[in-house]
Amino acid sequence: MKNSENLQSYAVEKRIGEGAFAIVYLAQVQESGEKVAIKKAPIDKKYKNRELANLKLLGEHPNIVALKDAFYVVGQNEEVYINYVMEYMPDNLSDYLRNLKKQKQQLTQIQLQIITYQLLRGLAFIHGKGMAHRDIKPQNILIDGTIVKYCDFGSAKIISGGQINTSYLCSRHYRAPELIFGATDYSTSIDIWSLGCVFAELILLEPLFPGESSVDQLVEIMKVLGTPTATDIAEFNASNTDFKFPQVKGHPWSKVFLKYKPDPQFIDLIKKMVSYQPQQRIKPFMALMHPFFNDLRELKNEEVPNKLWQFTPEEENIFGKQPLKHLMPSWWKGGR
Repeated sequence: MKNSENLQSYAVEKRIGEGAFAIVYLAQVQESGEKVAIKKAPIDKKYKNRELANLKLLGEHPNIVALKDAFYVVGQNEEVYINYVMEYMPDNLSDYLRNLKKQKQQLTQIQLQIITYQLLRGLAFIHGKGMAHRDIKPQNILIDGTIVKYCDFGSAKIISGGQINTSYLCSRHYRAPELIFGATDYSTSIDIWSLGCVFAELILLEPLFPGESSVDQLVEIMKVLGTPTATDIAEFNASNTDFKFPQVKGHPWSKVFLKYKPDPQFIDLIKKMVSYQPQQRIKPFMALMHPFFNDLRELKNEEVPNKLWQFTPEEENIFGKQPLKHLMPSWWKGGR
């Protein structure tokens, strides 16, 4: 496999993943020996190169998978495929958590803090670009040790108020209630709901809301949050308020995690993310300041990668240097 533009050749070693629209291969750059992942997908005639455009817009960020190259090939029946050459990460969060469950292990407190911090930082950057990922789930989060990165930006889109967007997106277990209610004018806060569900899964090692259909998904959500109010439903979709639900009392979050006894601050963070009211969900940048992460900032720990505090020039442009200083440990001097 060769990209004629930059004269790099790729030797495919094996298939490592497959989705509804793409196949992912492990490959090696023959000129350098570097391992890369190549995602091969047919060109969508409607959306064309949306993922390529999204990745180029995002550029480089430590918690977003790096795009190294992209080129086209013509397959059978003259169908055109795009090949995304990306940095190789050995695992995705779904398989990683499944393996933890199989081995009857749990993430340590420090691992939980490091992973959740990076995911919030990456999402703050994505939203800072005006973009919603729109398909956050463990399968779309890559992991290597405790370093995590978002991937699969094929559903991502710049979101602005008043525009019409599709509501049929995001995998069911991570789908915000406004999407279940068919909202088409929604905000980036749909990602915060999804990420809150992922955070809960880091503890539970299984989906927080394991619905088997859209209706069943709402039932699972109500088991924890209780019945949505008329105000909640109007916020989901003002043109779709005729729903009638049995009155269900919510389940305290402390009981959701009773078996695992996580840090109360972690539960508080999830509560601020998994909220019926979209505008009340905590913003990812503000979540980085949550007390749950105080230990990361206050304690020097060899397990904590220095890159957590190495903010990019682009992050400084989006958030400002002064707000970023509030995220840095008092002992941090900017070294490596």
